[in-house]
Amino acid sequence: MTPLTPPRTKHADLARPDLGDFARHELAFLGAPCGDIQRLAASLTAALAPAGHRVGYVDADHASGDADEAQTLSPMLQAGAAVEVTDKIHFRRRDERRALDRFSQPDLLAGTSLVLVNGNHFRARHQIVLIDPRKTLAHKLDKLTDVQAFVFAEGVTQLPDYLQAHLPHHAQLPQFALADVAGLAAWVQQWLVRHQAPLRGLVLAGGLSQRMQTDKGRLRYGPEGREQREVAASLLAEVCQDVFVSCRAEQAAELPAGLQPLPDAFLGLGPLGGILSAFRHDPNAAWLVLACDLPFLTADVLRQLVAGRQPARLATAFQSPGSDFPEPLITIFEPRAYPELLRFLGLGYSCPRKMLINSDVEVLPTPGSDALRNVNPPAEREAAQRELAG
Repeated sequence: MTPLTPPRTKHADLARPDLGDFARHELAFLGAPCGDIQRLAASLTAALAPAGHRVGYVDADHASGDADEAQTLSPMLQAGAAVEVTDKIHFRRRDERRALDRFSQPDLLAGTSLVLVNGNHFRARHQIVLIDPRKTLAHKLDKLTDVQAFVFAEGVTQLPDYLQAHLPHHAQLPQFALADVAGLAAWVQQWLVRHQAPLRGLVLAGGLSQRMQTDKGRLRYGPEGREQREVAASLLAEVCQDVFVSCRAEQAAELPAGLQPLPDAFLGLGPLGGILSAFRHDPNAAWLVLACDLPFLTADVLRQLVAGRQPARLATAFQSPGSDFPEPLITIFEPRAYPELLRFLGLGYSCPRKMLINSDVEVLPTPGSDALRNVNPPAEREAAQRELAG
């Protein structure tokens, strides 16, 4: 009997980012005239922006239609240009002919942490339903896939019967008056906190330790005698839901008991390879990345970093001692940092700091003492061992 041939796998089984139509966090407003939706979105944006939220907005052009297209296209686009970028001094504008699709839309909104959508024209994963007698949703119930809240127009106090029947859990959803922008903004901020990415820890211990001439992750400092990669993992465990050790494939089997190996999937890239491998493992987590050569680091300093975390930004880092640059190897990288790191790699840069310097990042003051003092050559190791021996 001929043995069965296993099914052919054409593509790698990759974990995918948990995105909606436009972004990880998106809310569509629908159920009212477009002008009211635009005004509500603008008021909500004005309330959220001072708190550090990067808000995007998606809508359709409400001009009369195709007859006016030639008048609205710039001379360059009329001439056949695919893309036109204009520096408007206070903002930049990109006009292009490419159609919107589920692959290009997230890229257009990549710089945002929250996207508000005019749901009269576009779908989004989550919805806020406006209750307005001028607009019925009776024939658009298929758009109500995950309603999060209701907003009532002036003088309206009850949901229409068809919505009550379609949304049996409607009584558990929050309700706001259209004029209560402050209340709605406070709820959105709480909603974002509830939906922020879980925090996982990553010990970077896969380097070749060429300057130290021995594996830095296996060095022992202090009276307890534990390997430095064990110490780093223990520190991360105090602030992260779980911890992995970034390593080369040949190191995985010899890790101390209790440590979870995460072998590099991106090879020859130094620390960036470990960070990208972590995001490949789970692109929907935020990763607190910690180098294994920081023997003076304390749990209090990590708690300070987590307390200062800004999920609306690409990353949260400390300022490096003695420089104006962020320290990349004790940093919280948010999920949105994954495509940005890949973008810099595509431009020929394998340095995580290069991305941090040129991106929207929260930089915290350098912690006191020697917390961020790293140890590289043997002379520094000997000095650190003497200081930490007591």
